[in-house]
Amino acid sequence: MPTPRPLLPVLLAGALALPSPAAAADDTGIETARTARQIAPGVRLESYDRLESDRWLRVDELVVDTGGTGGTGGVRAEYLGGDGPETVAEAAARHRAGPGRRVVGAVNGDFFDVRGSGAPLGPGLRDGRLLHSATPGTAPAPAVGFGPDGTGRVLRLGLAGSVTLPGGAVRPLAGFNAARPPAKGFAAYTADWPGAALPDPGGPAVELRGGRVAAAPVRGPAGRRRPAPGATLLVARGAAAAAELAALRPGDAVAVAARPVTGAGPVPRAAVGGREALVVAGVPQDHDGEPNNTAAPRTAVGFSRDGRQVRLVAVDGRQRDSGGLTLTGLGRMMRRLGAYEALNLDGGGSTTLLAGLSGATALAPENTPSDGTPRPVPNGLVLTAPAGSGQLAGYRVEPLGGVGPDTTRVLRGLTRTLTATGHDAALGPAPGAPSWSAAGGGRVDPAGVFHALRPGRATAYARRAGVEGALPLDVLGPPARLRPTRDRIGLAERGESAGFGLVGYDAQGAAANVEPRDVTLRFDRSRWNVTGDGRGGFTVSARTARATGMLRATVNATGATAELALGVGLEALPVAGLEDAARWTGPGTATAPGRSGRGLALSVPAPAPVPGSAATATATATAATAASAEAAAVPPRPVPLPELARSVSLWVAGDGSGARPGVRLADATGAALTLRGPAADWTGWRRVALPLPPLPERPLTLTGLSASGARGRLVLDTVAAETPPTGPAPVYRTRPDPIVADAAGVRVRPWRFAVGPAGPVPARTPDADFLLTGVVDRPAFTHRGVRFLPLDTGRATLDGGGLDRMRTLRAALAAAAREPDTGALAVVRQYAPRAVDRKEAALLTRYLGEFRRTTGKRAAVITVGAPRFTAARSEGVLEVSARRGGRTLFGADAFAAGDWLSVRPG
Repeated sequence: MPTPRPLLPVLLAGALALPSPAAAADDTGIETARTARQIAPGVRLESYDRLESDRWLRVDELVVDTGGTGGTGGVRAEYLGGDGPETVAEAAARHRAGPGRRVVGAVNGDFFDVRGSGAPLGPGLRDGRLLHSATPGTAPAPAVGFGPDGTGRVLRLGLAGSVTLPGGAVRPLAGFNAARPPAKGFAAYTADWPGAALPDPGGPAVELRGGRVAAAPVRGPAGRRRPAPGATLLVARGAAAAAELAALRPGDAVAVAARPVTGAGPVPRAAVGGREALVVAGVPQDHDGEPNNTAAPRTAVGFSRDGRQVRLVAVDGRQRDSGGLTLTGLGRMMRRLGAYEALNLDGGGSTTLLAGLSGATALAPENTPSDGTPRPVPNGLVLTAPAGSGQLAGYRVEPLGGVGPDTTRVLRGLTRTLTATGHDAALGPAPGAPSWSAAGGGRVDPAGVFHALRPGRATAYARRAGVEGALPLDVLGPPARLRPTRDRIGLAERGESAGFGLVGYDAQGAAANVEPRDVTLRFDRSRWNVTGDGRGGFTVSARTARATGMLRATVNATGATAELALGVGLEALPVAGLEDAARWTGPGTATAPGRSGRGLALSVPAPAPVPGSAATATATATAATAASAEAAAVPPRPVPLPELARSVSLWVAGDGSGARPGVRLADATGAALTLRGPAADWTGWRRVALPLPPLPERPLTLTGLSASGARGRLVLDTVAAETPPTGPAPVYRTRPDPIVADAAGVRVRPWRFAVGPAGPVPARTPDADFLLTGVVDRPAFTHRGVRFLPLDTGRATLDGGGLDRMRTLRAALAAAAREPDTGALAVVRQYAPRAVDRKEAALLTRYLGEFRRTTGKRAAVITVGAPRFTAARSEGVLEVSARRGGRTLFGADAFAAGDWLSVRPG
C-alpha cells in the first residue's frame, strides 16, 4: 500500500471564494487539496481531494497530451499485461517499451473472470493484433482504443474469424482467447492467452501446429496451460462442431484466422475492453437503477473531442477517506474534467494507478487499493514516452518520506534527510551525484542531511556542473511536545512487525515528522527490536511470543518525550457473554440454552414467495433471499471492541442447515460493517473466528448479530475479540496554554466577550460586550476587528453538514482576507463530536492555519458546550473549548503584537 500522499491545501487565491453559479449547478462538492507534477513531456499527474455532500473523495488522474504525433516521437498508450493475472506494478516492470522509450504511467484495465480463468471479459489489441476477443460471442464490445498517431477514442471491437477444415469447409470462429468458450461453435486459444489456467473446453479439443493437426482430438481437462508459441488449441462446443472436430486426424490441414473489426472507423493500434459508457458525445450517462451503479472504487478513461487529450482516472473507494463513486457520478465527474467520451474500466479492488517520478526507473503507486494491497489483474493500459538523452538536466530533491505531517517542515535543532535524483530533459533517469548547499534557516551536510538552525524559510540545493534542483523547507520552532503516530502497537506473534512515526510540535502547535537520528529510544531489548525503517519512521518486531512493554522516545535537542505501549501474543477478551440474550431484540430472535448458560437463538425464515412467472419468480427470489431471509439481534446498547482487536470469535451451535452467522459492527465514524461466518453445515457447537479487515477506522463497536443465507436455526454464545495484550495507552499531560489567564489578565485587553449557557441574555453584560450562548444560531458578524463565524454543527459531515460548513468557512476566510479592518477570524461552533469527522476537523485547522500564514491575521476556534475546558493551539490557531454550564470570559485585541486572546475559564 502506498504511503498516503501529502496534499496541498487550496489557498486564498480564488479557491476560498465561492464557486460561480454555473459551477455550483454542475458540481455539488468542493475541492479541498491538490498536487500536480509533470512525469514526462506530455504527461501530468493530478491528485486531489474533494468533499461531497455525502462522502470524501480522493482522485488521481494521468492527463496525457498526445499531440497527435504518434510514432516514436510522442506519448503512447499501450496494452499492458497479457501473461496472466499480476499486479499492475509487476506488469509495468516487465513491459517492453521498445527502443528509445520508457514506461511512465499505468492503470488497471478490463473486467475479468474473477472466479474462473482470470482472463479479461472484453477485447484486447496490441500493435494492431487481436490478443483476445470479448466474452461471450463475436459481437462488438466496448473498449478504449488508441490509433497510430496516439489519439484515442471509445469504440466497439468485435471478432471476425474463421476455421477452415479439411475439404475446404469454412466455419465461423466464435471465440479467440476468450475467458469463456462459446456455447456453440469453435473457439481458439494461443500463446496470447491472457488468463491463468485455460477454461474447461466443455467439449473436444485439438492442438494445431503450423496449420496442421498435431495429435488426435482429446477432451481437454480443466486447468490446461496456455499453448506454446506457434501452437493453437482449437475447441469445439455443441454437437455439430464437436463432431467435425472429432473427425480430424493428425496431419490434417486446419486454418484458424482471427482479426478485430470495429463498428466504425479504423482498427486501433492498442485497445483494452471496458463496460459502461460514462460520457457519450459530451453527455454524461445516467445509470440510475442499473447494475453496478453503486459507490465503489473506479477506474475510467476519457477523451477530448479530438482524442488528443486522454485522462486515465482512478477514484479510491470503500474507505473513510474516499467513499468512491457511482457510475452516474463518475460520468458527471469525467464530463467536468473535459471528457467528450469516456468508458468505465474495472474498479473495486482492481483500481490501481501508477506514475513515474522524474529520474526514477520504476513506477510508484499513487492511489490506495481498497483491498489494502494491490490486486492481481489480467491487463491494463501503460503509457510510454521517449526515453530522453540520459544527460543530466536537473535534480528532483525530496525529503525522506515520513509517516507524519508535511515532510518539508523541520523543527529547529532537528534534521531532515534529503535525496536528489538526477533526470534528463525528458524527466528520464540521468546519473550524477550532487553537492549540497542551503540558503535561509539551515545547512545541508555532504550526506544530504538538512540541519534546521533558525525558524523561517530555507531552501536546499543539489548542484552539479551548472545543473541544480531545489527544495523549499519550513523551519519551525524547537520541539515543545512529541507524540507517536500510534499510542499502542499490538503484534500477533513473534516475527511480525509494525511501524510507527514520531511527530514533534513547536509552541504554536505546528507539526513536523521527527527522524530516528534525532531521538533516543529506551525499551526492553530482550523482548523487542526497534529500527529505523529508512523512510523517517520506525519498525517494531517482537523477539518473544508473548510480552508487554513500553517504549520511550526522547528528543535529543530538547528532552521532549513520548511513550508507546507494546504487546505481542493474542488473548481472547470477552466482548459479549450473551447472558443478557433476553434483552437482545430483532426478527427471529429468542433465548436458548448456551454452552454453559444462556445463549441467543436466531431463526432464519424461508424466503418469501415471489409473484409472477416461474422463471421470473426464481430469478427474483434468488436476488431477494440474502436481503429477506435473515434473523438479526440488536444488543441493548452498542458493545465496544478492543481497539487493537485482530478478529472476533463466537460459539455457534449449528443445525446443518447452512445458515451463516454474522457479526455487525460500526467503525469510529458510524460506518457499518458486517462480518460473515461460514455456512453452518455442522451440528453442535463450534467456535468461529472472523478476521477484522484493516481499513475501518478504529475503535469498532458491536452493533448486532445475525444469521442469514439459508432457512435454519443457529444458537450463538460468548462473543470474544482476539487482541494483543498491550495494556493502556500512555496518558499525556500538557502545560496550560499561555492564553489562560486570571480576571486581571483578561481585563487588560481592550474589550471582552463571554461564552455561557443557553437562555435569555441581555445584549450587553457588565464585564463583556456580548455573550455567545450554548446555541450557535446567529449570523456572522464583525466586532472591533474580529469577524465571528458561527458554524452550525447540527448535521454530520457526511450528511451535508461538512460541505455547508466548509463553503461558509471559505467564503468567510476570503472576506476576512480582503478586509483591512479585520485582524482576526473566530470560528464558533457547538460541541458535537459525532457531527464533525476527523477529516473535516483537520481541514478546518488547515484552512485557518493557512489563512494565518498567508495574511498575517489571527484565527481561533471556540467550541461551546464542551464537557470540560481546554485551551491549546494547532498550526498557530488558538483552540478553546468552553465548558457547558459555565461562563468563559475572553479578552480580545485583534491587532495585538503577541497572542490576541486571553481566556478565564468559567
